[in-house]
Amino acid sequence: MAARTRRLFFACWPNDQIRQAVIQRRQLIDGLSRRRVPAHNFHLTLLFLGNQPASRLEEIQSVAGEISTASFGFQLDRFGWFPGARVAWLGGEAPAAVCELVSALTTAMDGIGLQFDARTFHPHITLFRQVGQRPDFPQPAPLEWSVSEFALIESISSKPYQVLRKWPV
Repeated sequence: MAARTRRLFFACWPNDQIRQAVIQRRQLIDGLSRRRVPAHNFHLTLLFLGNQPASRLEEIQSVAGEISTASFGFQLDRFGWFPGARVAWLGGEAPAAVCELVSALTTAMDGIGLQFDARTFHPHITLFRQVGQRPDFPQPAPLEWSVSEFALIESISSKPYQVLRKWPV
């Protein structure tokens, strides 16, 4: 019998005010695709862990809880497109503090021997999937997001993302 796994990632999880502001900006590019990301799934991925043994969840949470970084402001001020993934997003330049958090998470998860894809960090919130060609994007009004916590999220197919735990930064 195969060991049970859980599809996990660390993310900045926006509050309702930020979600509403992202929805307003998404309306500027509405119609790019029928695959609109539901607002309840908006997030900024810090580190994607992928499928991990369920038996490691407590250890992952314990190690994440030891991370200490400063809170930070993040400005979402541009739309973009990842052609390989075929997604349109809202993002911006990564402040040093968020890069430090990503680095600390990567080091911590590597330190407990987790196998994961350490992708290059491109801070963004995915708005649409299955965007076939590069859109001509308008310039959105900048959105200031004060980030004071990060979360461990579980992705379960066909369900909203589940926040498993949050930690202050």
